[in-house]
Amino acid sequence: MAEDAAATGAAPDPMPDRVEQTAAAPQDEQPPAPTSRAGRNLPAALAVGLTLGLSLIAILLFVPKVFIAVAGVGVGVASWEVTKRLREADVLVPRIPLLVGGQAVFWLGWPWGAGGVLGAFAATTLVCMVWRLFDHGLSTAPKNFLRDTAIAVFTLAWIPLLASFSTLLLLEPDGNLRVLTFMILVVCSDVGGYVAGVLFGRHPMVPAISPKKSWEGFCGSLVFSVIGGLLTVTLLLEANSMIGVVLGVGLVAVATIGDLIESQIKRELGIKDMGTLLPGHGGIMDRLDSMLPSAFVSWLVLSALL
Repeated sequence: MAEDAAATGAAPDPMPDRVEQTAAAPQDEQPPAPTSRAGRNLPAALAVGLTLGLSLIAILLFVPKVFIAVAGVGVGVASWEVTKRLREADVLVPRIPLLVGGQAVFWLGWPWGAGGVLGAFAATTLVCMVWRLFDHGLSTAPKNFLRDTAIAVFTLAWIPLLASFSTLLLLEPDGNLRVLTFMILVVCSDVGGYVAGVLFGRHPMVPAISPKKSWEGFCGSLVFSVIGGLLTVTLLLEANSMIGVVLGVGLVAVATIGDLIESQIKRELGIKDMGTLLPGHGGIMDRLDSMLPSAFVSWLVLSALL
């Protein structure tokens, strides 16, 4: 204790016994926030999830075009989170072209369909290459040009390009119900995986990437998602129930892969979450990791089979 006093510049306490008793007394600390086996603040996660879910359902049912604006904001925030984390790891992706071009990739699907998405993607890719080539001036050769531009193009495809398929899905007949269907199935996959993983999870699925994922959780995702697919495709879309089975199985596969991809990226960057905007969830990107590939597969399956 005398050493501590000397380090802080305070005089030694003449009553060491009293000091020891005080140090041993319990501290008046705030209780830790309740967490789940997934390491999350479960009440906060449920509150945020329900709020977001109900808001999106209301938008899709009553003002479906507003969904494009809401999703566009989400794409922009997620892109910002990822580019920020990459630059913190000294991966100098061109942030401005990615943010601006990413919005073009997402929004141009509304007036010009898949052609608008593809054109904006190609143009943004080219701009990212040129930007990174000359971002240190004309007299200095860039370092890690190949790595940084490759990761920039990957980020552009990972977030805005995959997200643009939700816009393309919305613009199809009964598009709001198609988007609602795929979102419900992703939630079914998440809930089924969580419940089965917590209750029965014993066999890790990919422990080197995501230690908490189990094969039992994956089976739970399949059961919930297939049931959700049968109900939503039959009741919302009034289509053949077998399309719901195909969609349910497909979304579980790609949602799981999407989650594992983000887990591996975060592992390589040495972080737990991409952001902190959503209590109990992390950042926006931490919520979109399974949604993004699911949007593409939903567009593919429903466009082909309905």
